[in-house]
Order: sequence, then C-alpha cells, then structure tokens
Amino acid sequence: MVHQLSPLLSLINMNDSWYFGATIGRVANRIGHAQFTLDGHAYKLPANDHGNTLHGGFTGFSDVVWTVKSHKEDDHVTFTYDSYDHEQGFPGRLEVSVTYMVIGTNKYCVKMIAKPIDKATPVNLAHHTYWNLKGHNGGDILSHEVQIFGSKITPVDKKLIPTGKFESVKGTPYDFLEPREVGSRINDLPGLYDMNYVLDASSPNHFRKVLIVREKVSGRKLELWSNQIGLQFYTGGMLNATKGKDGAIYHKHGGMALETQGFPDAVNHSNFPSQIVRPGETYKHYMVYRFTAS
Repeated sequence: MVHQLSPLLSLINMNDSWYFGATIGRVANRIGHAQFTLDGHAYKLPANDHGNTLHGGFTGFSDVVWTVKSHKEDDHVTFTYDSYDHEQGFPGRLEVSVTYMVIGTNKYCVKMIAKPIDKATPVNLAHHTYWNLKGHNGGDILSHEVQIFGSKITPVDKKLIPTGKFESVKGTPYDFLEPREVGSRINDLPGLYDMNYVLDASSPNHFRKVLIVREKVSGRKLELWSNQIGLQFYTGGMLNATKGKDGAIYHKHGGMALETQGFPDAVNHSNFPSQIVRPGETYKHYMVYRFTAS
C-alpha cells in the first residue's frame, strides 16, 4: 500500500523529487521567495521550486544520512539527525529524532521531536508516504473514498504559495467533510489535489482524528490521528511513469500523500500559527495510522 522507488533508482537518485516515504524538514512544504525574517535577521534559502523553497531546500532532511539511535525488532526504530547552523540557510543547530512504531496488529505510529540548541528557528516536519489502499501497484486512487475533518483551506497563488487568507471548503471541490471519492470532482481543479487543510478543533498538541480513507473493493480503511493543525492532501500529480518497487510503474494519481503539518509559508504570514521554536522549547509531531478491513 506504500510507494517506494525501485532499488536501483533509489541508489542513483539521492534527490528523490517524489519524496517517497521521506521525513521532510527543516521546514516542510513551501516558503515563498525562498526567504524569511526572524528576530530582525533576514535569511535567504535555496530556491529549489520556481523561486521558492520546497521541503527544506535542495538537500533537506529527506536527503541526509540519519543515525539509528535505538531499535527493537518488530516494534520500533528511532533515527536521529543533528542539523547544523545555516544548513540550507536555516538558523541554529537543531537536534531531531524520528521514531517509527508498530502497535498491536494494525497501528503504525510516527513520532517527530526537534530541539533547537542555540538559536530560534522555524520547524515544520512532515511524513511524506504515498498511500494506495488497493496496493502500491493497484492503479489510481480516484475511487478511494476520503473524509477530511477540515472545513477550511489556505488558498494558494499560481506558484502554490499561500495568499494568507482562509477559505471555506463548503460546496467546493475541496469539500471532503462528508466521505466522497477523490475523483468525483477532480476535473473541477487544475488536474490534481495539492492543498493544505485547516483541521477543525485544532490547537497545538490537540491529538484527534483528522482523516479517513476507504477503498471499497478491498474493504480496507485507513484512519489518521495527529496533533498538527494542518493536513496537506496531495494526489500524486508529479508521478509520471515513475519506476517503483517490484517492477511497478506509478502514474499520475497513483497514490496520495497525507501530510500532517503546520501551515505552509507560516514564516511569512503573521496571521498563521507560528512555527518558530526557541532554545529550551521542543517541537513535537505525532501521527497514528490505524488500518482495518471489512
């Protein structure tokens, strides 16, 4: 049910532009004009996406070598990374750990922790797995039924940078407040879903269910809980005959990324919840996926 590059492509393509299964950081999603100002200092970042910064820059957390801190067979594994001051333009050292856990027979959990050491810095980590409940090579996900517990979105401009406004999804193609198929209104959009949802009843560290996905033929269901305020719903518009594991070929809409996160470009929008974390503070991001079948 999870997309993965072929072993050969994984070796030769360290800068995986699809971010299959990646940990994204130091700041996930986009930062407008590849710059921001913090505490009176202007920071210029790598512009790796049409003049903007995407997923941490040219060499984000998805493209560095992590250290295995601890592991227990069939239970959990923890990776750590020490991000240095001004890595990809971001201020300060940042100690990061990500733990992947299996709980019982049907729960998959991800715990992301980050601690600034010497300077304030923006932090917005994300988990970029692509899901297809028919199987990773099961074709498109347009018949998947999705429910997102978010009644607003942060609309974007032509370069996918938030305008700073909030818009209701009610009655629009982005309305998944009630379960419906991904493909039911996708033709009313420019070809795909790639949008941040403002999750309802959201506040820092408020852990709640944010999404449900069902696939009718297999009877499989995915439920996602998180403590984050946003959810990027992306239907794989960049997949274009991508060579995956086991000889699979991933085409457009072949999988969906369900990325819990802070709001994109929050460093440049004072009306968005802040992503600035200061020394002595700890960034915490939790996700729990539950899988069932009927």
